[in-house]
Amino acid sequence: MASLLAANPLIQVTPGLMIWTIVCFAATFYVLKRWAFGPIQAMIDERRARIRQALADADHARVEARRLLEEHRALIGQAREEAEEIRADVRRDAEKLRRQAREEVDADRQRRLEETKRQIEGETHRALAQIRQEVAELTLLAATKVTGKVLDSKDQRRLIDEAIESLDFSVLEEPSRN
Repeated sequence: MASLLAANPLIQVTPGLMIWTIVCFAATFYVLKRWAFGPIQAMIDERRARIRQALADADHARVEARRLLEEHRALIGQAREEAEEIRADVRRDAEKLRRQAREEVDADRQRRLEETKRQIEGETHRALAQIRQEVAELTLLAATKVTGKVLDSKDQRRLIDEAIESLDFSVLEEPSRN
């Protein structure tokens, strides 16, 4: 087995090759550190900073979104309250208008009833006066035919008054007063 290890050139210790490998490695490391690792590290740091900033912005946006959501909810609640107040005002106004309309209709109906009663009373009085007049004329006509003579105005008046007094007009006037 020892002979196999000595026969492999990769495993053999060659001091010159080792020194040159270390020198090349050190030179490559120096070049990479000076010109590659710095910019690569700067890009990594820059990317890390952008990620941190993006996370901070996302947190800020989340907080702002929550604030806006709460503000939106508050505005919706306020709008609902205002809508309810408006509905209540409209209901009160509608009820007030209904009440006013009812009162106006009742007042108009009462006024018309009173006017109709006055008209009925007036017509009743006119009808009674006309009936009295006709009764008086019929009484004169009957008296003239019964007596066979024409009465003078004094006799006519006395006869009319007696005929009217004997009639009971209170029965005709009574329904108009109810």
